[in-house]
Amino acid sequence: MLQNIGIPGLMLILVIALIIFGHSKLPEIGRAFGSTLREFKKSTRDLVADDTNADVTNKKEG
Repeated sequence: MLQNIGIPGLMLILVIALIIFGHSKLPEIGRAFGSTLREFKKSTRDLVADDTNADVTNKKEG
C-alpha cells in the first residue's frame, strides 16, 4: 500500500499534517517518530541477534 505513494501523495500528507499540528509542532513530532523508529529497529536487531545466538548454541550442543 505505501509503495504506491508518490511525490504528490507525500506533499498532501505534509500539508494535512501542517494544518492539523501547526508549524511549531512538526519538528517535535518528527523527532519523536525518529526516536521511536530507531528504538524499534534496535529491538528488532537485538531479537534477531538473540535468535541467531540461540541457534548457534543449540547446534554446538547437539
